[in-house]
Amino acid sequence: MREIPEMFSSLNIFFFYKINYYTKISNYRQSVIHKTQTPCQKNTLIIKSLHSKINSNHFMKNLIFVSYFILFLGCNSSISQNEKLSDIESLQLKTSFVDLKNKKVDLRSYEGKKIIINHWATWCGPCIKEMPRIKRAQQILKNYNYIFLLVSDEKVSKISTFKNDKKYDFNFLKSIGSNETLGIYSLPTSYIFNEKGIKIETIVGTIVWDSEIIINKLKTL
Repeated sequence: MREIPEMFSSLNIFFFYKINYYTKISNYRQSVIHKTQTPCQKNTLIIKSLHSKINSNHFMKNLIFVSYFILFLGCNSSISQNEKLSDIESLQLKTSFVDLKNKKVDLRSYEGKKIIINHWATWCGPCIKEMPRIKRAQQILKNYNYIFLLVSDEKVSKISTFKNDKKYDFNFLKSIGSNETLGIYSLPTSYIFNEKGIKIETIVGTIVWDSEIIINKLKTL
């Protein structure tokens, strides 16, 4: 019969430490949160701070070990979720896009379409030279589920002026992040994504977009 009171006594101790543990987490959270960048980093730093405070308590050492284990599983779960992102979704983690009215554009709205993103600049002669061929390719492929996006990291006003001067009706977008941020060091650079948002082609430099070879290839992608 003595085992029952001892069991309740153990449970009381457990819940006492449990409450004390969460209280300490709450107190430490505000003092360390500004030093971290991600939820996983925040929780890791909090647990480390607690560990240094209760290093002499064997029971709490075990509780901290369990916390580390749970944190490890949680962080790995987040990583797994990121690994499932499409290339289009990953691109939007690096930068965001706005149209010429400064309205944010979510590339996921083009889900189910093949996307060609052409990175260019108003000062790039080769970029401008290939635009008539891009326009013709866009017209030829209008029934093949393609969307063409011409992206520049220049100011919206500069892109708008270019569009009005050249009378192009492309889907012009501005990338908030610079070309260098996206790993683009040569213009033009184009990426082709399939209907699932997976990047299937990278083209650095100009190509003859409306040539029979290129059009046939794009039709079969």
